[in-house]
Amino acid sequence: MATEVVHIAEEQAAPPDGCVICTENLWKTYDMGSEQQVHALRGVDLRIAHNEYVAIMGPSGSGKSTLMNLIGCLDTPSEGRYWLNRQLVSELDDDELARIRNKEIGFVFQTFNLLARATSLHNVELPLIYAGVASDDRLKRAHEVLESVGMESRAQHKPNELSGGQRQRVAIARALINHPSIILADEPTGNLDSQTSREIMALFDGLHKQGNTIVLVTHEHDIAAYAHRVIMLKDGLISGDEKRK
Repeated sequence: MATEVVHIAEEQAAPPDGCVICTENLWKTYDMGSEQQVHALRGVDLRIAHNEYVAIMGPSGSGKSTLMNLIGCLDTPSEGRYWLNRQLVSELDDDELARIRNKEIGFVFQTFNLLARATSLHNVELPLIYAGVASDDRLKRAHEVLESVGMESRAQHKPNELSGGQRQRVAIARALINHPSIILADEPTGNLDSQTSREIMALFDGLHKQGNTIVLVTHEHDIAAYAHRVIMLKDGLISGDEKRK
């Protein structure tokens, strides 16, 4: 009887097959004092498979930023479970979450988040430094990934010597350096002009064709149109889920 109970518990703890991102009844509640609570997420069930290209959209206050923070292991849920690449990460401590972030997730932010005094090369190799990779291997991989996004010739330039589009390319190279399970892009074209935005989105198209799983958080419909699936959030719940390509 005991063996059967253990077997059932293990089955319940396993994510569905083929899922890179899997959430089950995911809640995030904030205590605002005076016994007042805000439910930013209200039981979200989400499945994203390997090599999907997904845009997450929603109005201000819909919960999309909260969901991004949970998917990116930048925060933990108040309730529910989250598996990333078949690992149950919703119950990990801060140190374990930091390790998962560095290994499994490549972040691309609206504001680039590059070190101002560091070269493009050094900005890109930073995740490998945190991972303890040897210097020669770090530099080789950093040069290769900069070349893959068309920025090898700017390897020794600092962010203030680069255009906005070039900075975002460096940020994408940094996101790719650890061969992550997912690339998580938060408003990646928010600070770019229309032409540069198209160039960056063409780069994401290429990354997806190479087999990368991409999750794009945006409020811009023309940017979301690049994705092959669009998930809409409203009031902390998924209100729509549409495959487009």
